[in-house]
Amino acid sequence: MKNKIALVTGSSRGLGRDIALRMADVVSGIALHYKDHRQEAEDTVSKIKQKRKRSEAFRADLTKEEEPGKLIRRIESTLGPVDILINNFGPIMVKPWDKVELKEWEHILRANLGSAFECLKAVLPGMRKRGWGRIINIGYSRAEQILAFPTITPYAIAKTGLLILTRTAAATEYSSGITVNMVSPGLLKGGILPKSKNVPGVKLGTYKDVSEAVLFLISEEASFITGTNLIVSGGWKI
Repeated sequence: MKNKIALVTGSSRGLGRDIALRMADVVSGIALHYKDHRQEAEDTVSKIKQKRKRSEAFRADLTKEEEPGKLIRRIESTLGPVDILINNFGPIMVKPWDKVELKEWEHILRANLGSAFECLKAVLPGMRKRGWGRIINIGYSRAEQILAFPTITPYAIAKTGLLILTRTAAATEYSSGITVNMVSPGLLKGGILPKSKNVPGVKLGTYKDVSEAVLFLISEEASFITGTNLIVSGGWKI
């Protein structure tokens, strides 16, 4: 991994930031993506550079069709080809499904599913040419369960769609040396919990739990694993 460049979308803070910082231990360069939190992104870049690794922060609104492609081109001209893509960007909206407006519905699907789709398409040509690539989509621990999700309906639909996209790309790209997998967190400390800090009977996971799963799937030890959904939830909702 010493000569690899990784892009982590939505990595100025939270889980994306933790993944980026952990990956900086094993790759040569990290491209940080942010939309609104510039200072946090630059602070994370500074921490990565302290590890004596290359890093730059790039702003992009990945909900806009042309932005993912532009982002990849800017990274390639600054840091080099993107060898590892971590699609972490994607907000959640907690709202009764029948109160969701169409523009909100479209935004959540576009952010969580459309952005990953566009970023994936933007990096694939280069990965195919080089004969190597790792793509990890960050999902949701219940993405495989076709159930009612009354308060997070568009988010749940987007994450289930992301799993289908993951397995579709995995089926077509393995012959090119590219693996495509999904890591699906459950409830995390500092994550998308309600205002209450604890959920009765549930042990909360950490960002590190998820980051370590991502690191495993990009490693050479996982080179024969593709199309999988690695659920990191401590058994929550399985």
